[in-house]
Amino acid sequence: MALTACYLERDILSAMHTLEQLRAGQLAGVRRLKLSCGLTEFPREIFDLADSLEILDLSGNALSSLPDELPRLHKLRIIFCSDNLFTTLPAVLGACPVLDMIGFKANRIRHVPAAALPSALRWLTLTDNAIESMPDELGKCGQLQKLMLAGNYLSHLPATLADCRRLELVRIAANRFTALPDCLLSLPRLSWLAYAGNPFTEARELAALSGAGTAGVAWPRLQLAQQLGEGASGVIYRARLDDVEEVAVKVFKGAMTSDGLPRSEMAACVGAGAHPGLIPILGTLDAHPQGALGLVMPLIDVAYRNLAGPPSLSSCTRDVYAEGVHFDAPQALAIAHGIASAVCQLHARGIVHGDLYAHNILHADAGACLLGDFGAASMFAPGTPQGEVLQGIEARAFGVLVGELIAHCAASLPVLQALQEACLQEEVLRRPLFAEIERQLLEMFQA
Repeated sequence: MALTACYLERDILSAMHTLEQLRAGQLAGVRRLKLSCGLTEFPREIFDLADSLEILDLSGNALSSLPDELPRLHKLRIIFCSDNLFTTLPAVLGACPVLDMIGFKANRIRHVPAAALPSALRWLTLTDNAIESMPDELGKCGQLQKLMLAGNYLSHLPATLADCRRLELVRIAANRFTALPDCLLSLPRLSWLAYAGNPFTEARELAALSGAGTAGVAWPRLQLAQQLGEGASGVIYRARLDDVEEVAVKVFKGAMTSDGLPRSEMAACVGAGAHPGLIPILGTLDAHPQGALGLVMPLIDVAYRNLAGPPSLSSCTRDVYAEGVHFDAPQALAIAHGIASAVCQLHARGIVHGDLYAHNILHADAGACLLGDFGAASMFAPGTPQGEVLQGIEARAFGVLVGELIAHCAASLPVLQALQEACLQEEVLRRPLFAEIERQLLEMFQA
């Protein structure tokens, strides 16, 4: 199954360091430090690593402040302080000379001072806090590429955000927006946008959950076997339905993810309908003992595998392909057409995927493919001017994907290159809609 990748911290060392190691001088020269041991104060010994430390992960502690001397860590590029007790994003972060990535997920942050935003900022994650507004100075962060604000109390964004012309990924799901902020709609590089779970999307999500006609599957009909995988929004198990059919069951965790709410993901999955390029839904989960939401799906053939891995800390908004991955021209065209066809159906049903990436695509050798992971999917009104803009934003994500297919294809594909360029052009409304994209790809594929 395609899983939601919780990849914000995927390249942090899996091994936890200890305070004892730090105090004994055993970590001298390390570039990455990860401490999670109930800290209530910033360990002063970290400053002994000033000439080497680039990535600092203090997530899972009880910190509420950072020292004024933090800029002494003059090589610090990345800091994670998720799952702590901060109520204000520390202003000292803005004084760190090369800091470009900040992650303070799941704290108690209500206030984001302008001074806390470094000039080199390219990736900001403040998911699952209590923020009501962002400072106008956010628009001065000219290098910003990723902005993750899901699960806060925001009802507006600063108009200055329109000046962040390198911004590519935005997450504002599960806030208090009554309309989609205009400042996002003209961003020339915006490609991945999630806004579900806000007041202006609620009616469409409820309608999808109540009126799509998908059958309910009662929990007692399922016999769970081994766990197949786990993503940010849920756990997937192998199971038997009615002691006859082998299925996969995704049980949502019910918690906020970096993309939004599990309920919104479920609404999009149900509303997407049946398509050869989408993972089918056999039914929604009913009567779970803890009241959890869930989906029942067919098992996916083991021949299918992820097209790529999710972005890394260094690649930021670009997927990471395994070394030596190559496609022949028919494969590349089949994958591009299959995904375009699936997205075309989503758009016709008023759904943008929001995370149209290779790491959310399963493929088999002949080019058969399935688009999964609807954690960032959002709903819109088809046939409206705003709906066309949203489809244009997703067209850019498809242009990025096509560029990656071209880069990993030994054959020259000039027609596909022309389609990619059309999808990547800066003016959103000049990009082709997916009905046209699918038509062009079908002609290429059949040529």
